[in-house]
Amino acid sequence: MFTTWILKNCFLGIIFALSIEVIPSEIVLAFAGFLVARGDISFFMALLAAIIGGILSQLILYILGYFGGRSFLERYGKFLFIHKKHLVLAEKWFRNYGTGFVFGARFIPILRHAISVPAGIAKMPFFKFLFLTTAAVIPWSVFFIYLGMKIKSNWYEIEDIARPYLLFFCIFAGILLISYFLVKDFKKSKQGKY
Repeated sequence: MFTTWILKNCFLGIIFALSIEVIPSEIVLAFAGFLVARGDISFFMALLAAIIGGILSQLILYILGYFGGRSFLERYGKFLFIHKKHLVLAEKWFRNYGTGFVFGARFIPILRHAISVPAGIAKMPFFKFLFLTTAAVIPWSVFFIYLGMKIKSNWYEIEDIARPYLLFFCIFAGILLISYFLVKDFKKSKQGKY
C-alpha cells in the first residue's frame, strides 16, 4: 500500500507523493500530520517535505507549459489529471488577471494545479512563479499537517473533515484576488489619466 511506503520513507515519501500528485495533496498532508502525531517525523521535517513536494509538483506543470505549450498539454495533460476544460479555465483567468492570480488560485480546488500550466505557457518569470507558489504552499501544508495531527488515525477521512475549512480557504483566496484585481484596476485607471 502507498501509505505503508510513505510510512517507511517518511521525509522522501511525503515529497514523492506530493510531487507526483496521484493522491490528493490534502490526504498526503493529513497522513504526514498523522506521522508527526505518532512521532515518526518532526513537524518541521514534515512541513519541509510538504513544501518541497508541493513546489516540485507545480514546477513540473510549469516546465511542461513552458517547453511543451498548450497543444502538448491538451494531448497529454490527462495523465497529470489536467483536463482541457481546467486548462481553458486557468488560461482564461491567468490571461485576464495576470501573474498575481498564481497565488490566489492555489486555494481554489479546480484551479489549484491547472494554473501552473498557463503560467509556463505565458513564460511567467521563473523566480516570480517560484515565490508565489511557495507563498501559497506553506499555509496549505501547515493547515493540513496540523489537521492530520489532530485527527490522527482518521487521516483518511480528511476530505470530509476539511470540507468546512476549505470554504475558509476559498473565501481567503477570494478576498486576496478581489483586492489584487481592485489594485490592478486602480493602477490602470490612474495611468489612463496621465
